[in-house]
Amino acid sequence: MLRRDVEALDPCKPHWVVAVEAPTRDWTAAPGCRAHARFLIDGESKAPSLSQFELFDTRAHCLEWIIANGRVINIHMPGAKVHPVALADWLLGLC
Repeated sequence: MLRRDVEALDPCKPHWVVAVEAPTRDWTAAPGCRAHARFLIDGESKAPSLSQFELFDTRAHCLEWIIANGRVINIHMPGAKVHPVALADWLLGLC
């Protein structure tokens, strides 16, 4: 899903995404970022992104995806904190 398409989502239904936090400044997965910068994970490239992300209907499906792709995520994003978050909370900066 692209970030510009968020307005088309049903606001009455929860939507889950995989969030990642940069462990250090100028992190190898996102050169030039600040420490603790927040990103979502692009489902295709398994890389941090601000504009493209994988969307899930439930927290459980989000966790399943994280577990299934954990090896690739660790390779692409060393040292990062990866966790499921509600999209609305992420967009508001609450998590």
